[in-house]
Amino acid sequence: MTDVSTMVDIGKQLNINFKEDEIKKFLVYKELLKEWNQRINITSIKNDREIDIKHFLDSLTLLNTGLFDTKVKVIDVGTGGGFPGVPLKIIKEQLDMILLDSLNKRIIFLKEIIDKLGLGGIEAIHGRAEEFGRNELYREKFDIVVSRAVAPLNILSEYCLPFVKKSGYFIAMKGSNIDEELNNSLNAIKILGGRVKEKRFVVLPEIDICHSLIIIEKIKDTSTKYPRPAGKPKKNPL
Repeated sequence: MTDVSTMVDIGKQLNINFKEDEIKKFLVYKELLKEWNQRINITSIKNDREIDIKHFLDSLTLLNTGLFDTKVKVIDVGTGGGFPGVPLKIIKEQLDMILLDSLNKRIIFLKEIIDKLGLGGIEAIHGRAEEFGRNELYREKFDIVVSRAVAPLNILSEYCLPFVKKSGYFIAMKGSNIDEELNNSLNAIKILGGRVKEKRFVVLPEIDICHSLIIIEKIKDTSTKYPRPAGKPKKNPL
């Protein structure tokens, strides 16, 4: 059986104490991730220990914000292999979770993960953020939007803030060298109805990688001009 000590030991350092059934779910998740990764490109991280730390435990650093302790409605935009949405759901079963990704093959993978792990209250949806952010079923309907998607924060904010209801939060998971990117995004965040509440740094134990969590509060409704049609946010960032 795969060694679980990394998850357990580092989890404790991050104030996460795993239950036995949660560890079992992460083991199934990891094996399916490695299996599917041979067919489609889900992640460049293939080593068991690195998957545990850089995907699973990194996703769970969000729990220390205290924002996921109640039954909140969450959408993970550009979820890829399900990060951070699926790890959050494994630990916090009460979350109402949507996983959104533009590549249908990844959505098929995520639906198998949801089925094999027996998770309820979670749905994987194929689509672009620019389109779903204008859909009245999704627009400003979420307490929390999370994203580890690789895009500059000003672009990512246009993808994500339209989903957030007033007084909700958008949490962008970023690298440690964030100051210039954050400063360049302040105008976009303001235009989209948000304000930066906190910049929090997280060090992943044992590998000493430092990441940042940019916590943005939604203080007013997003103008109906945003998000702009597909491609526009990236081509002409706010």
